[in-house]
Amino acid sequence: MRIHHDWKGLSPEARGATVAMGNFDGVHLGHRSVIDAARAAADAPLGVITFEPHPRQVFVPDAPAFRLMNAESRANRLARLGVEHLYQLPFDALLAGLTPEDFVREVLAEGLGVRHVTVGADFCFGRKRSGNAQTLTQLGHDFGFGVTVAPLIGDGRKEYSSTAIREALAEGRMRDAERMLGHWHRIDGEVLHGDKRGRDLGYPTANMAVNGLHLPRLGIYAVLIDVLTGPERGSYAGVASLGVRPMFDGQVPNLETHIFDFRGDLYGEHVSVALVEYLRPEMKFDSLDALIAQMDRDSAQAREILAAR
Repeated sequence: MRIHHDWKGLSPEARGATVAMGNFDGVHLGHRSVIDAARAAADAPLGVITFEPHPRQVFVPDAPAFRLMNAESRANRLARLGVEHLYQLPFDALLAGLTPEDFVREVLAEGLGVRHVTVGADFCFGRKRSGNAQTLTQLGHDFGFGVTVAPLIGDGRKEYSSTAIREALAEGRMRDAERMLGHWHRIDGEVLHGDKRGRDLGYPTANMAVNGLHLPRLGIYAVLIDVLTGPERGSYAGVASLGVRPMFDGQVPNLETHIFDFRGDLYGEHVSVALVEYLRPEMKFDSLDALIAQMDRDSAQAREILAAR
């Protein structure tokens, strides 16, 4: 998958795609239906148009972290779905200020040269969100490309949404989140140097930042790990702690993942950690021996869960 960070000056092979357009936070089953509709709409390369940062971060900068995915995680998921071109457009004052007609003319028609555009039924765009799916359909006709409006989908009770997925994650209901996402909720990023306490306890961990993300329930998880770069590239199983490490008076949440039966070095590599099942909340123990004993139990439980899935 090729990632483009602007709509201007693209090479001929990067233009003329059939595209799905939206924020695609989480890339849940509703988003996938929009992407599948784009795939079926025209005989052209499959593209996705999205925005970085998320428009909500621009309009409400002081709001609590809400994103289900960072840009890297979203790109990894879209690549798995067979997207050939990701147009990750910079959402700034210029883009936010375009009227719907200006956006269609400058970005979609002149910039990307799209063959077809697919959006969800609730899609809004343009200055002050003044355009909607019906506006896009008319403007697409005017500027010479097709538009498909994909219906919202759900489980018969309610529509799949990023909001519902956030609620499930906050409550530790990982399998409910997976049902709406169509995949395990993942945290992707670079493995950072930590304080290396886990190594001293017999449980070395790969440490990752979770800045800017909506955090699932803090605690211990059974996890699946994909190492995406480096000589140890591959898929593994493990157990992870998402939280502030109360045993060591931590303050900033992060994700610490112990990979079962792993001896490699992952510093600086990029990994993707799937949170499969919530095991327990964070706890503070009376001694390191008590902590290690609990980590042994957590690992045994995680191995059992992952072997049975």
